[in-house]
Amino acid sequence: MEIRKLDQMFEVLGSRAKKRLIAAWAIDAHTIVAVAQAVKMGIIEGTLVGDEPTIKRVCIEHSVDPKIFRIVHCAGDTAAAALAVEMINKGEGDFLMKGLLSTDRYMRAILNKERGLMDPGAILSHVTVAEPLNYHKLLIFGDVAIIPLPDLNQKIAITNYLIKTAHFLGIEQPKVGLLAASEQTLPKIPSCADAAIISKMAHRGQIKGGIVEGPLAMDLIIDKESAQIKGMNSVVCGDADCILFPNIEAGNTFYKTLVKLLKSELCAIVMGARVPCVLTSRGDSEQSKLYSIALAAMLA
Repeated sequence: MEIRKLDQMFEVLGSRAKKRLIAAWAIDAHTIVAVAQAVKMGIIEGTLVGDEPTIKRVCIEHSVDPKIFRIVHCAGDTAAAALAVEMINKGEGDFLMKGLLSTDRYMRAILNKERGLMDPGAILSHVTVAEPLNYHKLLIFGDVAIIPLPDLNQKIAITNYLIKTAHFLGIEQPKVGLLAASEQTLPKIPSCADAAIISKMAHRGQIKGGIVEGPLAMDLIIDKESAQIKGMNSVVCGDADCILFPNIEAGNTFYKTLVKLLKSELCAIVMGARVPCVLTSRGDSEQSKLYSIALAAMLA
C-alpha cells in the first residue's frame, strides 16, 4: 500500500505487532498526549522517562490515565535522555522519542561514543515527511535539523535515507529531486556540482531504489508546468517524492514555512542510529508528534 496521506500510516500499523516506544524527558503535555493517543490506537507500548510527579500531574490535567504508560522516574533532562538510550541498548524499546529537552542534549545522548546508539562510521541525519496542502502527495526531505552543511558523502547518505523512508511508506520507486539554485550544472556552485555527481551515481546503479535527478531548482521539483516551460524533461519534475536540501538553512526554512505559514502537517525522525529516533520541535503540535511516532513505528 502506497501511503499518500499521513493518517494512512495508522491503518497500516493497525495490522502489525505493537512497537515499544521510550520517550526521554516526557514531561510535557504535547508528548504525553501524543504517546497516549498512540497507545490507545494500539500501535505502541509507551514508556515515559522523566520526573514522575510532573508526568502524573500533566496526565491528570489532560485527562490521561497514567496507568497506560510505564513511567520511569528520572529527575533531570540530561539524565533522562541517557537513561532512555540505555534502555534502548538493553532491548527494552524499539525506538526513541524526544520530549521536552533541547535537541542538543537529546543528540548528545544518542551520539555518546560509549553508551549511545551509533555504530562506527554511521551518519546521523534528520528526515521529515510532510503533507503539503497544495501538493498531490507526501514529500520526504532532509536534512533540516542536524547536518548544517553536508558534504558529498553525507548527501549520499541522506539520499539513501530518503529512499529508504519512501520504501517503508510503500513507494516502490521514489523520485528524488536534488535541490540547487539552478538546474544547470555549474561547477562553482557546490550544490550544483554535488547534485550532478549524485545523479550520475544513481544512473550508474551506485545509489539504488529510486529515480534521482539533479541539480534542480525548487520550481522544477514541485511544478510540472515550470519544467515544461524551461524545457526540462524528467519524470522527477513536478512529481518528486523526496527532496535533498543542500544546507540546513534551506531545509529548515522550508520545514518551518510548511508548518507556520502553510499550516501543513508533518512528522520527523532521525535516521542512522541503531533505532529510529523521533525528533520534532518542542513547539510542534500533538498531531505532528503522533505522526512522528507512527513514522518511527513504520521504520522500527
